[in-house]
Amino acid sequence: MRLIAGADEAGRGCLAGPLVAAAVLFDHQALSTRELRSLSALNDSKQHDHAAREELYPRVLASARAVAVVSRSVRTIDGGGLHVTNLGALADALAAVACADCLCLVDGFAVPEFGYEQRAIIDGDATSAAIAAASIIAKVTRDRLMHRADALHPGWQFATHVGYSTPEHRAAIARQGVSPLHRMSFQSSAYEQLAL
Repeated sequence: MRLIAGADEAGRGCLAGPLVAAAVLFDHQALSTRELRSLSALNDSKQHDHAAREELYPRVLASARAVAVVSRSVRTIDGGGLHVTNLGALADALAAVACADCLCLVDGFAVPEFGYEQRAIIDGDATSAAIAAASIIAKVTRDRLMHRADALHPGWQFATHVGYSTPEHRAAIARQGVSPLHRMSFQSSAYEQLAL
């Protein structure tokens, strides 16, 4: 198929910060040999280090026919639930790039109907270039947001762990409590010692 849109999210398993979903549309007939070579390293963003993701990010932007990024706040996640919020963000990102005759691929599970053909691909970020590209866009975008959040909410080391449940993050919660960026709908041992 000529037109493939892929979607993935970053931050699903974090204790703090937004959920970021991205969708990338590739026109496979329009990609040059040079662009194909520049994208050959695409893989699940978790398989790349920070430097490699930052290097792939502009390559995806330069080669894609369309890119969309959708962010959902902590308040939205806590109010609507993570799974529902995630599905809605993925659907909104895909709807922003989808077009007639494209196939939409989603990492893991199908999203609510949004008017275009879709397929859920298990481990899609490791098998589909479009999903892997979306994974890179979502992860780099979210990491950049969390680096900015570190300056606004000092003491939690958001620039280091970007909201994931690391020993350093759990120690910061024990020391300082929670910030406005922490998801309180999560059941986490990191919150157990707090009198909330």
